[in-house]
Amino acid sequence: MNNISPIDGRYKENVSELERYFSEQALMRHRVMVEVEYLLSLIEHKSLIKKRSLSKKTLSSLRDLFVEFSEKDFKQIKKIELKTNHDVNAVVVFISEKLEKLGRKDLMPLIHFGLTSEDINNIAYSLMTKGATKNIMLPAIENVLKELKKLAKRTKSLPMLSLTHGQPATTTTLGKELAVFISRVERELVLIKKINLLAKFSGATGSYAAHKIAFPKVSWSVFSKKFIKQLGLEQSPITTQVEPGDSLAGLLHSFVRINNIFSDFSLDMWLYISRNIFVQKNVSGEVGSSTMPHKINPIFFENAEGNLDVANNNFSFLASRITKSRLQRDLSSSTVFRNLGVGFAHSLLSYKNLIKGILRVSPNEKQLKKELDENWSVLAEAIQTILRKSGDINAYDKIKKLTRGKPLTKKLYLQIVNDLKASKEDKEMLLQLTPHTYLGEIDKILENL
Repeated sequence: MNNISPIDGRYKENVSELERYFSEQALMRHRVMVEVEYLLSLIEHKSLIKKRSLSKKTLSSLRDLFVEFSEKDFKQIKKIELKTNHDVNAVVVFISEKLEKLGRKDLMPLIHFGLTSEDINNIAYSLMTKGATKNIMLPAIENVLKELKKLAKRTKSLPMLSLTHGQPATTTTLGKELAVFISRVERELVLIKKINLLAKFSGATGSYAAHKIAFPKVSWSVFSKKFIKQLGLEQSPITTQVEPGDSLAGLLHSFVRINNIFSDFSLDMWLYISRNIFVQKNVSGEVGSSTMPHKINPIFFENAEGNLDVANNNFSFLASRITKSRLQRDLSSSTVFRNLGVGFAHSLLSYKNLIKGILRVSPNEKQLKKELDENWSVLAEAIQTILRKSGDINAYDKIKKLTRGKPLTKKLYLQIVNDLKASKEDKEMLLQLTPHTYLGEIDKILENL
């Protein structure tokens, strides 16, 4: 009721699965995980293991700090933060208190050893984003493609008048036009799955200075690389205090491109519905207008389009902003990163609306036929192309004079073809041609749909 953002209010139920990745509690849980796993890696290191061995019970208890991380734990950290006024330090205190209860105060000095807050945060945000992308966003995109493919397959043989510049052009099929969007998104999915997020774990300004002064014989860059890989990320080898953010920006840009494709699709579906190419299912009890009772608005495609724009504004801003930092570091990015989940939430909401919209539409075969029957002019291209084949250098201008801006009926079309100076075979082919059959190799293009 009192939420400012519609993502946490009106649309909360539609995007609630992202809470485990982008909520404040999720961020704290990931921070705890990074701190605990780092502590365990230090303990397991050959230079420390003799002094700091762990029982299986203690090991399990430590990992449970993030595996079983609860709202109670989150509130405890937030209470600590009220005193420290530092969120990562509050996590350190939280883990220290847990170690004390476990009777392992000796391990407390190793928590956050040699690190800066950014070492924890950059890994936490990357893991959150990677998890949300793999487990929520990509399956959601694939669900859109699944329903879109069903619709494309059902309509792949339905001839349709295409419009270029809003004017009758040539013949296509409804399914082929839908398949264009499928192909575009699938290419982007291949690219997005290849993106490896980078992370740094190298101390205050990226030099392992504190680590090295304490344990000069340890190769901390090797340790860092191994630790980061263990978490499912790749090491960013040369950094300032902050990881530059280029790989994360690349991921966000990939989502921008996918969202642009879906926005383009939403626009086309809106226009097809407006043109009566698609008709929408009438659902009992729903209202399309507060004053016009006959209306069934394409609300799901409109909602998707609007939310995709909001998402892309967020993604584009973040992708630009997170790759910049003053000298070795400034803190302006800290508040910016808090908005990382916004674009994902608006995107997810859009994907779900696209599915709803697709499931509500059916092709209007009568309208498809009517438009083609009224536009024999789409065959003007075929006529002038045959004349070109026959060697006529004025082919285009001849047919332009006969057809540009003028209605071309079936009768007039047949008359033009009969008067052509072309081979008997070519003329016979044109005489058999109709706006419904001028389809080129569409069947071959769509054979793997």
